[in-house]
Amino acid sequence: MRADVLSDVLRAVRLAGAVYFDHELSSPWVAEAPPSSKIANLVMPGAQRVIEYHLIARGSCWGHAVGDPPIRLLEGDLIIFPQGDAHVLSSEPGMRAKPDMAKHARPAMPLPMFFELGGGGPERARVICCFLGCDECPYNPLLSALPRVIHVKAAEAQGAAGWLGQLLSLAAGESGSGREGSENVLARLSELMFVETIRRHIETLPATQTGWLAGLRDPIVGQALALLHGGAAEPWTVERLARSVGASRSVLAERFTELVGQPPMQYLALWRMQLASRLLIEGGSISSVAPAVGYESEAAFSRAFKKIVGQAPSEWRRTSGRVTS
Repeated sequence: MRADVLSDVLRAVRLAGAVYFDHELSSPWVAEAPPSSKIANLVMPGAQRVIEYHLIARGSCWGHAVGDPPIRLLEGDLIIFPQGDAHVLSSEPGMRAKPDMAKHARPAMPLPMFFELGGGGPERARVICCFLGCDECPYNPLLSALPRVIHVKAAEAQGAAGWLGQLLSLAAGESGSGREGSENVLARLSELMFVETIRRHIETLPATQTGWLAGLRDPIVGQALALLHGGAAEPWTVERLARSVGASRSVLAERFTELVGQPPMQYLALWRMQLASRLLIEGGSISSVAPAVGYESEAAFSRAFKKIVGQAPSEWRRTSGRVTS
């Protein structure tokens, strides 16, 4: 059975979602978010990387990463900032505001937090803000493959994107319901919306696109990635992998490197360390983790882990994957 590579990565990087803010807005209004690295520990403690995105539940507004031109956002649109850029949402293009760091402190009460913002003018909007936490170390191939901004239009969400539109509607309705368990439901919905957005993004990539996501849909590279993910502990070589996907060694190596950005065995080594880091954080012993990721001895595994990750396995486990400077 062919491995589901995207699902495998999302499991390994511990994707976790939260619907954080539900804003009722009246013109004129502007909200500016700092880089996600500045607020990650506030909104999702323990997450190595935080991704922020916004659902326009009612009305319209403008949104953009700082330094980029504003994008017109209509009711039902979704805008995601995968690289954690500082960004602005506003009732009119060109508006700016000082980010309010204190606003992002996680409250004792259940999420989402409800706010009213603006000057009381006639143009009204409702924006729901979500956060996704995930690991970025030792290796998260998805993060580097995503653009700075992803804009999903409502018409696309209702049509070609399948059930994304239904998820958006469910999230908008659940956010204001006040029902028991709503915070947990919204967290799962935020994760599902992100995954469906990524699936749609893969489907719309141009034929000339390179990167890990483009590799997933390539007939040769996609099959090779599925084999590596489905059997990370296997004693893979480029020759064996090439035979398994029905390509020559040179064709596979060239195509894989062109799309993914690194040779197959280098990718496998990095991916093994991501799997190992998760197992260590979950309490696995070095003696059990080493064979689970394809190493015949603890010593060989420990050397490889420290070379790639920069920490010994025992140190990584002790610090729960926190990156040290």
